[in-house]
Amino acid sequence: MNESIQIQNRKISLAEKPFVIAEIGINHEGSLEKAMQMVKDAHLAGCECVKFQCHVIEDEMIPNNVIPGNASESIWNIMDRCKLSLEEDQKLKTYTESLGMHYLSTPFSRAAADRLESMNVHFYKIGSGECNNYPLIEHICQFKKPIILSTGMNDLNSIKPAVKLFKKYKIPYALLHCTSMYPTPYKNVRLGAMTDLQREFPHAIIGLSDHSIGNYTCFASVALGGRILEKHFTSNKSWPGPDISISITPDELKDLIIGSNAIFEALGGKKSILKEEQPTIDFAYASCVSLKNIKKGDPFTTQNLWVKRPGTGKILAKDFHRILGKKASRNILENEQISWEDII
Repeated sequence: MNESIQIQNRKISLAEKPFVIAEIGINHEGSLEKAMQMVKDAHLAGCECVKFQCHVIEDEMIPNNVIPGNASESIWNIMDRCKLSLEEDQKLKTYTESLGMHYLSTPFSRAAADRLESMNVHFYKIGSGECNNYPLIEHICQFKKPIILSTGMNDLNSIKPAVKLFKKYKIPYALLHCTSMYPTPYKNVRLGAMTDLQREFPHAIIGLSDHSIGNYTCFASVALGGRILEKHFTSNKSWPGPDISISITPDELKDLIIGSNAIFEALGGKKSILKEEQPTIDFAYASCVSLKNIKKGDPFTTQNLWVKRPGTGKILAKDFHRILGKKASRNILENEQISWEDII
């Protein structure tokens, strides 16, 4: 079943390096110029994928005065100010792909999903707020393209119907653990939830959409099987915007990519001795060595035998006690490494 997602020439699976998503989101504040700058800076940092948000306000919400916890104005005013036109979204997609990067966007309504489909996007991101918006999820499933689903503000029971839809439409999918707090205190990140997701949905790709400060929790998630890492991103921390304070900078993004790849490479294996460790063994191990001249027929004792570096002798320290009490088969000079042929 699932267990991997193919996005053009990029395979995402437990066996592949982490897929890092720089979420520009609405950090551009409606400015195409700022959005382009962030795409360029993400590219220069070595990022594979940038993500935006697609807002068609009238199809997304009714006029309201609800103020998000990380803002000081209504969600209506924020989205109305930050929305981009179809032409601007298309320019961003074209520019992103011209740099060899993957363009990703989150639709917040049916009209937004239809817009993205008309742009021929290759995969979809569904945000935590839409995790239990099953009508919208089913609408997007009908496009038959891979879906990455964030699961903040939802538990296993509310995620199950979404996964059922993915299976119904045979959609390759990933589930991102997320805590919808901005910023998320480390104690509320709950990386153990990734284990819950892996156990409950064994065929899903698992990842982390992180709102905590810095890269620490993303690094940890790689060791727990996270293969998609999403962080808010900005070119400039002094720019205005509700998500700027929890966004990483180009240098931090570069560090996230390098660090997550390093952790991925370090995973696995077993506790055994590598052949590449032999040069170190040669000097770091100890060998059995005579402490004084030993005559043929003399017994080996702690007074005439001990262990010293290097580890190039035939008998290593681990076998020291096997030799004690046995006799020398020849005359041995002081500070000679003992070999098995020297023992009778």
